[in-house]
Amino acid sequence: MNAFTSNQAYSGEVAWFPKGFALFENIAIAWQAVDLGPSLMNSLLYAVLAGALAVLVAALAGFAVSAIPGGWRTFWFWLIYSGALFPAQAFLRPLFTGYAETGLYDTRWGLFLIYIATCVPFSFFIMRNHMLSIPPEINEAAQLDGAGWWTVFTRFFLPLSKSALAAAFIFQFVWVWNELLFGITLSYSEEIRPVMAALAGLQSNYGTVGPPVVLAGALFVSLPTVIVFLLFQRVFASSLGGAKI
Repeated sequence: MNAFTSNQAYSGEVAWFPKGFALFENIAIAWQAVDLGPSLMNSLLYAVLAGALAVLVAALAGFAVSAIPGGWRTFWFWLIYSGALFPAQAFLRPLFTGYAETGLYDTRWGLFLIYIATCVPFSFFIMRNHMLSIPPEINEAAQLDGAGWWTVFTRFFLPLSKSALAAAFIFQFVWVWNELLFGITLSYSEEIRPVMAALAGLQSNYGTVGPPVVLAGALFVSLPTVIVFLLFQRVFASSLGGAKI
């Protein structure tokens, strides 16, 4: 309701109905105040490329621990998945120091690397669980026909894992799009920062632009993830069920 209200009509009181219709005007002000255009493109680039590369790495790791025979499978599973168990705040100080010393601070490569690294563990969890459900007879029959591990992975396991790949990618797309902590810690320039960092900059101008503008900007920025979730919620439901440890 406040996002629909103009700054002039906003009183700070609880409102059950909007006072006018100033949503598009508020979005335009938010867009100009922090230049949301480049940040939106940055987040789209980070979410698509980092999500896709993370899912590919996770699929390779999931195949290795679920289909290739050998020991230490449980060890490798917990080693990779443990990356999803520790809070991100624990990595901020060494990341900031390392990025500053290596020249990765405030660069797209730096954000790509951290987004891929943080997206791999949970994507690995999804892919490994799905690949465990693929009948082992497929793997055995392919090897009897002379197929190598790379052929088994690309010709059989990947095509049979399309739903899990899609679910993992969409999940990571949403996570990267909504990520704020690394965005504000490892970048500062408008050409590099993601959209949530730009939105945080809009909130710092709270007293200048007014609460309705801040809320309208937040509403506008959240629309892509809401649309993605509504379009692909069936993929989530069909692919995330039956998790195995």
